[in-house]
Amino acid sequence: MRRIAAELQVATMSLYRHVRDKDDLVVLMIDAAFAEWQAPKSGSDWREALAAAARELWRTFRRHLWLAPAYSLTRPLIVPSGIAYTEHVLATLLDHGLKPAAAFSMNLILFNFVRGFATSLEMEATAEADTGVTADEWMEVQKPALEALLADRDVPAFRTVLNSFEPDGFDLDLDELFESGLSYLLDGFQNYGW
Repeated sequence: MRRIAAELQVATMSLYRHVRDKDDLVVLMIDAAFAEWQAPKSGSDWREALAAAARELWRTFRRHLWLAPAYSLTRPLIVPSGIAYTEHVLATLLDHGLKPAAAFSMNLILFNFVRGFATSLEMEATAEADTGVTADEWMEVQKPALEALLADRDVPAFRTVLNSFEPDGFDLDLDELFESGLSYLLDGFQNYGW
Protein backbone atom coordinates (compact mmCIF):
# COMPACT_ATOMS: atom_id res chain seq x y z
CA MET A 1 0.00 0.00 0.00
CA ARG A 2 2.90 2.35 0.75
CA ARG A 3 4.42 1.74 -2.66
CA ILE A 4 1.14 2.44 -4.44
CA ALA A 5 0.62 5.57 -2.38
CA ALA A 6 4.13 6.74 -3.25
CA GLU A 7 3.52 6.14 -6.95
CA LEU A 8 0.25 8.06 -6.76
CA GLN A 9 1.90 10.74 -4.60
CA VAL A 10 -0.75 10.50 -1.91
CA ALA A 11 -0.72 9.60 1.76
CA THR A 12 -0.91 5.85 2.40
CA MET A 13 -3.95 6.19 4.65
CA SER A 14 -5.86 8.05 1.93
CA LEU A 15 -5.99 4.81 -0.10
CA TYR A 16 -8.24 3.31 2.56
CA ARG A 17 -11.02 5.70 1.51
CA HIS A 18 -11.18 3.67 -1.73
CA VAL A 19 -10.31 0.12 -0.65
CA ARG A 20 -10.74 -1.78 2.63
CA ASP A 21 -7.29 -3.33 2.64
CA LYS A 22 -4.54 -4.76 0.46
CA ASP A 23 -6.60 -7.87 -0.33
CA ASP A 24 -9.45 -5.69 -1.58
CA LEU A 25 -7.01 -3.77 -3.77
CA VAL A 26 -5.58 -7.00 -5.21
CA VAL A 27 -9.07 -8.24 -6.11
CA LEU A 28 -9.79 -4.96 -7.90
CA MET A 29 -6.47 -5.14 -9.74
CA ILE A 30 -7.08 -8.75 -10.82
CA ASP A 31 -10.57 -7.84 -12.00
CA ALA A 32 -9.21 -4.91 -14.02
CA ALA A 33 -6.48 -7.07 -15.58
CA PHE A 34 -8.86 -9.88 -16.56
CA ALA A 35 -11.24 -7.29 -18.01
CA GLU A 36 -8.65 -6.81 -20.77
CA TRP A 37 -9.11 -10.42 -21.94
CA GLN A 38 -11.15 -10.45 -25.12
CA ALA A 39 -12.91 -13.57 -26.33
CA PRO A 40 -11.47 -14.53 -29.68
CA LYS A 41 -13.84 -15.07 -32.56
CA SER A 42 -15.02 -18.64 -32.34
CA GLY A 43 -14.96 -20.86 -35.35
CA SER A 44 -16.05 -24.43 -35.68
CA ASP A 45 -12.66 -25.82 -34.64
CA TRP A 46 -12.55 -26.38 -30.86
CA ARG A 47 -8.76 -26.68 -30.85
CA GLU A 48 -8.19 -23.31 -32.48
CA ALA A 49 -10.80 -21.71 -30.23
CA LEU A 50 -9.04 -22.99 -27.10
CA ALA A 51 -5.62 -22.06 -28.45
CA ALA A 52 -6.80 -18.53 -29.23
CA ALA A 53 -8.34 -18.17 -25.75
CA ALA A 54 -5.12 -19.41 -24.12
CA ARG A 55 -2.97 -17.07 -26.23
CA GLU A 56 -5.11 -14.09 -25.29
CA LEU A 57 -4.82 -15.10 -21.61
CA TRP A 58 -1.03 -15.41 -22.06
CA ARG A 59 -0.94 -11.85 -23.47
CA THR A 60 -2.93 -10.66 -20.44
CA PHE A 61 -0.41 -12.25 -18.08
CA ARG A 62 2.48 -10.80 -20.12
CA ARG A 63 1.02 -7.29 -19.75
CA HIS A 64 0.61 -7.77 -15.98
CA LEU A 65 3.59 -9.72 -14.67
CA TRP A 66 2.24 -9.63 -11.10
CA LEU A 67 -1.05 -11.29 -12.09
CA ALA A 68 -0.09 -14.97 -12.38
CA PRO A 69 1.51 -15.24 -8.92
CA ALA A 70 -1.37 -13.26 -7.40
CA TYR A 71 -4.08 -15.62 -8.65
CA SER A 72 -4.62 -19.02 -7.06
CA LEU A 73 -6.14 -21.99 -8.86
CA THR A 74 -7.21 -23.69 -5.64
CA ARG A 75 -8.54 -20.55 -3.93
CA PRO A 76 -9.60 -18.40 -6.85
CA LEU A 77 -10.71 -14.88 -6.21
CA ILE A 78 -14.20 -14.25 -7.47
CA VAL A 79 -13.80 -11.45 -9.99
CA PRO A 80 -16.53 -10.54 -12.45
CA SER A 81 -14.23 -10.13 -15.42
CA GLY A 82 -12.72 -13.58 -14.94
CA ILE A 83 -16.02 -15.19 -15.90
CA ALA A 84 -15.63 -14.27 -19.59
CA TYR A 85 -12.61 -16.54 -20.11
CA THR A 86 -14.22 -19.43 -18.24
CA GLU A 87 -17.50 -19.06 -20.11
CA HIS A 88 -15.74 -18.99 -23.48
CA VAL A 89 -13.70 -22.13 -22.77
CA LEU A 90 -16.60 -24.03 -21.21
CA ALA A 91 -18.96 -23.11 -24.06
CA THR A 92 -16.39 -24.26 -26.61
CA LEU A 93 -15.94 -27.60 -24.88
CA LEU A 94 -19.64 -28.21 -24.20
CA ASP A 95 -20.57 -27.22 -27.76
CA HIS A 96 -18.23 -29.93 -28.99
CA GLY A 97 -19.80 -32.68 -26.94
CA LEU A 98 -17.81 -32.85 -23.73
CA LYS A 99 -19.60 -33.74 -20.53
CA PRO A 100 -19.74 -30.88 -18.01
CA ALA A 101 -17.26 -32.44 -15.55
CA ALA A 102 -14.69 -33.10 -18.30
CA ALA A 103 -15.20 -29.60 -19.71
CA PHE A 104 -14.66 -28.05 -16.28
CA SER A 105 -11.49 -30.10 -15.70
CA MET A 106 -10.09 -29.13 -19.10
CA ASN A 107 -10.92 -25.48 -18.41
CA LEU A 108 -8.97 -25.59 -15.14
CA ILE A 109 -6.06 -27.46 -16.73
CA LEU A 110 -5.81 -24.99 -19.61
CA PHE A 111 -6.06 -21.95 -17.32
CA ASN A 112 -3.44 -23.31 -14.94
CA PHE A 113 -1.13 -24.26 -17.79
CA VAL A 114 -1.13 -20.63 -18.95
CA ARG A 115 -0.94 -19.24 -15.40
CA GLY A 116 1.84 -21.66 -14.47
CA PHE A 117 3.98 -20.58 -17.40
CA ALA A 118 3.22 -16.95 -16.64
CA THR A 119 4.55 -17.21 -13.07
CA SER A 120 8.03 -17.33 -14.61
CA LEU A 121 7.53 -13.96 -16.29
CA GLU A 122 7.61 -11.86 -13.12
CA MET A 123 10.49 -13.83 -11.60
CA GLU A 124 12.57 -13.45 -14.76
CA ALA A 125 11.82 -9.74 -15.10
CA THR A 126 12.78 -9.20 -11.45
CA ALA A 127 15.96 -11.27 -11.76
CA GLU A 128 17.01 -9.42 -14.90
CA ALA A 129 16.27 -6.03 -13.31
CA ASP A 130 18.18 -6.97 -10.15
CA THR A 131 21.23 -8.43 -11.88
CA GLY A 132 21.28 -6.84 -15.33
CA VAL A 133 21.81 -10.36 -16.70
CA THR A 134 19.41 -11.93 -19.20
CA ALA A 135 18.28 -15.55 -18.86
CA ASP A 136 20.57 -16.57 -21.75
CA GLU A 137 23.54 -14.77 -20.19
CA TRP A 138 22.82 -16.39 -16.82
CA MET A 139 22.71 -19.84 -18.43
CA GLU A 140 26.06 -19.18 -20.12
CA VAL A 141 27.62 -18.23 -16.76
CA GLN A 142 26.20 -21.42 -15.19
CA LYS A 143 27.59 -23.70 -17.91
CA PRO A 144 30.96 -24.44 -16.20
CA ALA A 145 29.21 -25.34 -12.94
CA LEU A 146 26.83 -27.65 -14.79
CA GLU A 147 29.70 -29.31 -16.65
CA ALA A 148 31.54 -29.83 -13.35
CA LEU A 149 28.41 -31.31 -11.77
CA LEU A 150 27.96 -33.75 -14.66
CA ALA A 151 31.66 -34.67 -14.98
CA ASP A 152 31.51 -37.82 -12.85
CA ARG A 153 27.85 -38.74 -13.26
CA ASP A 154 26.40 -41.41 -15.51
CA VAL A 155 23.79 -39.29 -17.28
CA PRO A 156 23.95 -40.17 -20.99
CA ALA A 157 20.46 -38.86 -21.79
CA PHE A 158 21.23 -35.50 -20.18
CA ARG A 159 24.56 -35.29 -22.09
CA THR A 160 22.86 -36.18 -25.39
CA VAL A 161 20.35 -33.37 -24.94
CA LEU A 162 22.96 -30.82 -23.82
CA ASN A 163 25.30 -31.72 -26.67
CA SER A 164 22.47 -31.32 -29.18
CA PHE A 165 22.33 -27.60 -28.31
CA GLU A 166 25.94 -26.89 -29.23
CA PRO A 167 27.40 -24.51 -30.25
CA ASP A 168 24.87 -21.82 -29.33
CA GLY A 169 23.09 -23.50 -26.43
CA PHE A 170 19.37 -23.77 -25.76
CA ASP A 171 17.30 -20.67 -26.41
CA LEU A 172 15.01 -20.46 -23.40
CA ASP A 173 12.22 -18.48 -25.04
CA LEU A 174 9.12 -18.59 -22.85
CA ASP A 175 6.83 -17.70 -25.75
CA GLU A 176 8.12 -20.65 -27.80
CA LEU A 177 7.92 -23.01 -24.81
CA PHE A 178 4.38 -21.79 -24.16
CA GLU A 179 3.36 -22.52 -27.76
CA SER A 180 4.94 -26.00 -27.68
CA GLY A 181 3.32 -26.82 -24.36
CA LEU A 182 -0.05 -25.55 -25.56
CA SER A 183 0.17 -27.81 -28.60
CA TYR A 184 1.06 -30.85 -26.46
CA LEU A 185 -1.75 -30.04 -24.02
CA LEU A 186 -4.36 -29.70 -26.76
CA ASP A 187 -3.14 -32.98 -28.28
CA GLY A 188 -3.82 -34.57 -24.91
CA PHE A 189 -7.28 -33.01 -24.75
CA GLN A 190 -8.05 -34.39 -28.18
CA ASN A 191 -6.97 -37.88 -27.16
CA TYR A 192 -8.91 -37.70 -23.91
CA GLY A 193 -12.16 -35.99 -24.73
CA TRP A 194 -13.13 -36.84 -28.26
